Amino acid sequence: MVELVGDERLDYLLAEQMRIIQSPSVFSFSLDAVLLSKFVSVPIQKGKIVDLCSGNGVIPLLLSTRTKGNIIGVEIQERLFNMAERSIRYNKLEEQISMRHSDIKDIAKEIGYSKYDVVTCNPPYFPTPSQEEINKNEHFAIARHEILCSLEDVVQTSSKLLRQGGKAAFVHRPGRLMDILSSMRANRIEPKRIQFVYPKPGKEANMLLIEGIKDGSPDLKVLPPLFVYDGQEYTPEVKRILYGEE
Repeated sequence: MVELVGDERLDYLLAEQMRIIQSPSVFSFSLDAVLLSKFVSVPIQKGKIVDLCSGNGVIPLLLSTRTKGNIIGVEIQERLFNMAERSIRYNKLEEQISMRHSDIKDIAKEIGYSKYDVVTCNPPYFPTPSQEEINKNEHFAIARHEILCSLEDVVQTSSKLLRQGGKAAFVHRPGRLMDILSSMRANRIEPKRIQFVYPKPGKEANMLLIEGIKDGSPDLKVLPPLFVYDGQEYTPEVKRILYGEE
């Protein structure tokens, strides 16, 4: 059994045989988190992984199906941190996944510098708007806008955590591509793989997935585009990612 608070619900985690606590008024994961968890390169048998801005723990939970490595999730919002911890306990993954209720800007001091194999992050996408424009729901505002951490904070922290040769992977908006590339290089993470995600053929990309290697040599591969919808249906590739369907 699991204790649910307020409007929380226990959802199935797509194709995986696990459940996750979600709340429509606090946090529910979206496609970008799932795509990042499938895109990133992870060690299969062992390794140390950190997920920054973990929300309700969706990326650590999904990564646990791809690796036997140790996973640390970092989340600053206490309510989301608590949701993630309960989901981890419900799925009996306490031996593999642990959560830290911390600011990502402080996390390297807390858990150690230059010792992790992989860092992932689905960060807030948008610069902080004016007070009038900001979402009145604090949880949504912090998840979507750079109120408590910026893109630079995310990349800088990733570099501090990674060992030499370790990998960082992010999902973000194409409009921030130049900021992402320049920040990665400035922080010794060489971009190595990038994939643009399109809602459907004929539309502009609305998401990008990017992976880099700390102190890697320059050689960026642009992967084939990923289309989410074919008409009203998910494309076969996205169905495979989401549900394991052919």
